[in-house]
Amino acid sequence: MTTTNSIKDKHRAMWASGDYPALAAEVVAPLGPVLVEAAGIGPGQTVLDVGAGTGNAAIPAALKGATVTASDLTPELLAAGERLAASRGTKLTWTEADAEALPFETASFDTVISCIGVMFAPFHTEAAGELLRVCRPGGTVALANWTPEGFIGQLFATMKPYAAPPPAGAQPPPRWGDPAHLAELFGDGVTDVRVERRTLRVDRFATGAEMRDYFKSVYGPTIAVYRNIAGDPSKVAALDAAIAELAEGAREWEYLLYVAKRSA
Repeated sequence: MTTTNSIKDKHRAMWASGDYPALAAEVVAPLGPVLVEAAGIGPGQTVLDVGAGTGNAAIPAALKGATVTASDLTPELLAAGERLAASRGTKLTWTEADAEALPFETASFDTVISCIGVMFAPFHTEAAGELLRVCRPGGTVALANWTPEGFIGQLFATMKPYAAPPPAGAQPPPRWGDPAHLAELFGDGVTDVRVERRTLRVDRFATGAEMRDYFKSVYGPTIAVYRNIAGDPSKVAALDAAIAELAEGAREWEYLLYVAKRSA
């Protein structure tokens, strides 16, 4: 039987592998300011970023004048984020935390955000419940999540046959990019829901093979899948071909922007 602690340990190790700070800086950095703007973050607000990674959204929120806590399961990412924040001349609190059991008081933040972070917590109901719990009534919950139909969602679908079996009860990360799934997760805990499908323009890669090789070197989930099939060259070759084909010309990566008010 897989214990909760071993699941968390595997997740920490996965996100610490490769070089996610590079991907965050070189590819997905534009998402953070978009989320901060959509959430209406400004001076005087208390903000929690869940699954903050290196602070893609937390640092822009702090630069807006908010009091920000960046939380993440992986200390290596937090350390990289703290260095980045210092280089940008801002300070915020960096806290190692499990999105499914946040170490914060109930109703202790005006705004709770997550930029392609909480979606990777394996147990969605628990994580969604924690987002609601720590947000004050009338406060804002704002998320940016990859959609199942977009490039990253399709990347996970492509990798799934080659990946180790997920823990019992775990759900695929891209489901957080499905408005119907979010409606089920948050239920009557939110009001005034706004959802919008947007795309991130990615022009960094000349070919699908180049994009594949980048993900193989820096992106924890992809690294983990390749490690799982490392002893089977035929599977490695098949996955290499499938990801390169998927990535060829994939310059618009779809994500879902979700903003809601915490019910009173």
